[in-house]
Amino acid sequence: MELTNLLYSKELYDIYEADGKAVYLYKDEKYKEKCLYAALTHARVETTLNEYSSDIKMPILHEVSLIDGKWAITMDWISGKTLGMLIDENPDKADIYIDKFVDIQCEIQQRYMPLLSKLKDKLARQIKALNGIDEIKKYELLTRLDSMPKHSKLCHNNLDPDCVILNDNGTYVLNWGSARQGNASADVAKTYLLLSLRRPKLADMYLDKYCTKVGTAKHYIQQWLPIVAAAQLEKGIEEEKDLLMRWLDVVDYS
Repeated sequence: MELTNLLYSKELYDIYEADGKAVYLYKDEKYKEKCLYAALTHARVETTLNEYSSDIKMPILHEVSLIDGKWAITMDWISGKTLGMLIDENPDKADIYIDKFVDIQCEIQQRYMPLLSKLKDKLARQIKALNGIDEIKKYELLTRLDSMPKHSKLCHNNLDPDCVILNDNGTYVLNWGSARQGNASADVAKTYLLLSLRRPKLADMYLDKYCTKVGTAKHYIQQWLPIVAAAQLEKGIEEEKDLLMRWLDVVDYS
C-alpha cells in the first residue's frame, strides 16, 4: 500500500487516507506493542457497541499490518466534519454543540467494559513513569488515585470535539486506542483537561453542562484533575507543560 495522502500527524502515528480507508501508521518500529494493544482495544469496544445497538458508531477495524517496517492499523475512513470543526466555524452555536457532545459522552459511559484494562492501572503507570516531578509528589498523586472509587464504565479517555464526526449516517466517535474501563469522573476530567489545553473558552461550559446533566457535583470530577494532568504530562508535550505543572500543585478544589 502506497501512503501519499497524509492528513494528520499525532504523537505516536501519522494518519493517511488510502483507498477509502484510514491508515494509522506508527512512527517508530518500537511502537509495535502500542499498535497491537490499540487495535485490540478498538476491537473490543467495537464489539461491545455493536452488541448494545448503540447510537454511537465507530470505524470498523480491518487490518493490522507492517508497512515499510512500521506497524499500521487500517480502518474505515469516516467522512464529515468533526464537532470541533463545527464549533470553530459556528462559534455562536458552541452551546448547542457542547450539549450534543455531552450527550455523546454520557451514552458512551453507560456501557460497561469488563474486558478492557483498568483506567486506574494506566494512570498509575503514567504517573510512575514521570521524570520531571519528585518522588513525594508522585506518592501524593498515587495515594489520591488509589483512594478513588473503582468503576467499570466505558471511558474513551481521550475524548474531545475533534474525535466526533457528524454525517448523514449518524454520529461517529474516533480514536479509541486509549479506552479503558473506569470511573466516569476520571474520563470527564480528562476531557476537561483536553478542552482547557485546546479550546479553553469551552472547558467550563462543558463541565457545567456535564455536571447538570448527570447530577454530579463538580468536586468529584475536580478531584481527578491533578491525576489526569500528571498522566498527560508523561507524554512530554512541551507546550502543555506549564498548565499541567500548575494543576499538579492543586491539592483540592472548591
